[in-house]
Amino acid sequence: MEKKIMLGNEAIARGAYEAGVKVSAAYPGTPSTEISENIAPYEEIYAEWSPNEKVAMEVAVGASISGVRAMASMKHVGVNVASDPLYTASYCGVNGGLVLVAADDPGLYSSQNEQDTRCVARAANVPVLEPSDSQEAKDFVKFAYELSEKYDTPVIVRTTTRLAHSQGTVVLEERNVPQDKPYERNPAKFVMMPANAIGRHVYVEKRMKELSEDGCDFKVNRAEYQDTSIGFITSGIPYQYVKEACPNASVLKLGMVHPLPKKLIEEFASKVEKLYIFEELEPVIEEQVKSWGIQAVGKELFTLQGEYSANMIREKVLHETVSVKAPAKVPARPPILCPGCPHRSVFSVLSRLGIHAAGDIGCYTLGAVAPLNVIDTTVCMGASISTLHGMEKARGKEYIKNWAAVIGDSTFMHTGVNSLMNMVYNQGTGTVIILDNSTTGMTGHQDHAATGKTLKGETVPAISIYHLCKSMGIEHVTEVSAFDTKELERIVKEETARDAVSVIITKAPCVLLKGNVFPYKCRPVSDKCKKCGACLKPGCPALTKNADGTIAIDDTMCNGCGLCEQLCKFEAIERTEA
Repeated sequence: MEKKIMLGNEAIARGAYEAGVKVSAAYPGTPSTEISENIAPYEEIYAEWSPNEKVAMEVAVGASISGVRAMASMKHVGVNVASDPLYTASYCGVNGGLVLVAADDPGLYSSQNEQDTRCVARAANVPVLEPSDSQEAKDFVKFAYELSEKYDTPVIVRTTTRLAHSQGTVVLEERNVPQDKPYERNPAKFVMMPANAIGRHVYVEKRMKELSEDGCDFKVNRAEYQDTSIGFITSGIPYQYVKEACPNASVLKLGMVHPLPKKLIEEFASKVEKLYIFEELEPVIEEQVKSWGIQAVGKELFTLQGEYSANMIREKVLHETVSVKAPAKVPARPPILCPGCPHRSVFSVLSRLGIHAAGDIGCYTLGAVAPLNVIDTTVCMGASISTLHGMEKARGKEYIKNWAAVIGDSTFMHTGVNSLMNMVYNQGTGTVIILDNSTTGMTGHQDHAATGKTLKGETVPAISIYHLCKSMGIEHVTEVSAFDTKELERIVKEETARDAVSVIITKAPCVLLKGNVFPYKCRPVSDKCKKCGACLKPGCPALTKNADGTIAIDDTMCNGCGLCEQLCKFEAIERTEA
């Protein structure tokens, strides 16, 4: 059998392939994005970028009902978007196996919160498997489909950033496609009107009880007995830290973290002198174990925030002094928009006009920090438009004359459409700026419904954001180049003054898109420079000051967007062919 070093996300994709999955749907979101990108090359699997996680979950549910194995993948906050179909899919159960891969983000590497998907799973009555390395990531996906079909339930495979982006050796096996299950009309199972849902709820509770009992014998849950003076209950990546810091301790490694195998836990607890529960984020395991009257140490010792580590065990359990080498003293390097980013151009105009922006999820959130200081709010996908609408309804039309909602093209297709529809329907007032850079930039340049490309690389008709907005009855919809700052300034002044809904679509591709050609460079004309610093205000990293105060432009970084040239009143910057 072939062995290969794989990222956790790559191994999950391989697991889907080997398990015979036929349909995969997802919305990109770090740390889950690479799952679908690694599924896409498998010709045997239909794979798509859905407009949002709710739709992705519903696509997978539909495929499962038809009788094939299906998967939906998303990050933890995407599970919130998908929770509506997820909760009801738990009642419906499955026909073909149904797995949701949810990637949590302890440490907030790329997210707005540290939500724990296990809490959602408990509320939805959905079992959860949690692998601890790449091999298990592949194997647990395959086991999830076995559970799904045996117990008639969706199954969540929970990962974290550390697992998703760590590498490990994986043994590759052949694809095994089970026979498609026949579809038989069954409204009592798949039509969740109240009368049917009542009966299915009884079934769900029975199913979870069976899983808890049977889980004591699942191979993914295993007790590793060594020194019984100290014992750990753990799962996922924290298991690796336990083995590193306390290699001789007894460990109960839980592969299924919901529902918990109660009898197995009680047996393990009875055989160790002191029991620790080592789990990142919420005390999901700890609270249940303690509710059974089992003495254990958990969150009173270990934090609720961030990632865990082996050093945490050394300090808190072994009482060792851990010396951590001080990091090298280097200049701070905060995240910043790329040289030539069209968002910088738009934000420079808004900043100059004193416009506040209700922001959204994307690269453009960096407009909240110096020197642009434009974005005032960021809550979740699509919230910018609804936030602005709420401000207008709370404080009146005049209050928002110096405000705009700012949202990216992919995010607009995700949940911005409904928000804009609401604004129109409820007779709102406000200016929405859609930053169309032709991609889902923040997660690594994935396509979406308005780009004309699918996850499989097929060319398809691109949905026109302009015509979509016009179809809602919005009279004032304007497209403008993101780098035409004079025209953009004129339009922003005009539209923010209106007592109506207006949309400005700023168009310019992301500078990091493959195939982009930059025919120009911006170069300083030192003898004309007045050292005023106007060109430095947008914070382009390609621009710096010379010792004498004149401007220097790093030729290797400059993409020739021309923003600095437009800001200079003294013609001290020229735009020339590269």
